[in-house]
Amino acid sequence: MITIPGQLAIKTIHGRNGDFNVGRLATSIGEFVVKNAELDQYAEGKYEGDFAIAEIRPSTYSANGRMVIEIRALLGGMTLSNIDALSRDDARRLSPQEVDPIDEEAQTATPTPTTAPKAAGRKKARSSRDPLVDTTPFGSEPAAASAEATAHADDDGDAALFGTLWPLGDVVKLDATVDRRVLRQQRDRLGDLGYEFAPLSQDWHLARV
Repeated sequence: MITIPGQLAIKTIHGRNGDFNVGRLATSIGEFVVKNAELDQYAEGKYEGDFAIAEIRPSTYSANGRMVIEIRALLGGMTLSNIDALSRDDARRLSPQEVDPIDEEAQTATPTPTTAPKAAGRKKARSSRDPLVDTTPFGSEPAAASAEATAHADDDGDAALFGTLWPLGDVVKLDATVDRRVLRQQRDRLGDLGYEFAPLSQDWHLARV
């Protein structure tokens, strides 16, 4: 691994799996495409700093009937010092036809059977919604019970989504080694909960009103 100063231009692409980012790292030893999962947290822009490059390798993908060969750098970390807006020329150099890394990974992933668990889940859901069974506690207002159930469902969903990060503190640093789809869901959920990403410290901060 080498650490070298450079500038990382990041562009956001709206894909079928949600928004994702691609980057182009310009250094004294050359320019490289960067598709690390953690880039999906960043806004479009040009980020200057020191970049730890763990690996440099050629990569190919097909898009719109053409084969693209690129030199990709895998980042092991970065320390950012300055942020600028992405210029029109910078945006043009980052192709909007990029393949989503999730789709790249799906081509080599082995599918796992999910029929049985889903069927069991549906059976459980049907039994819990049986109209002949009244599970409302005596004296409870239906509206209040519904609101409480929704709150519990949100908490349970967030706990499952964030795992060991739950409950969330005022500052949250996401683990970029989790599945890319999960990372994007965590990113979107943090935005819904009022968190803002701080690129220089590379973590999320709860916005104060």
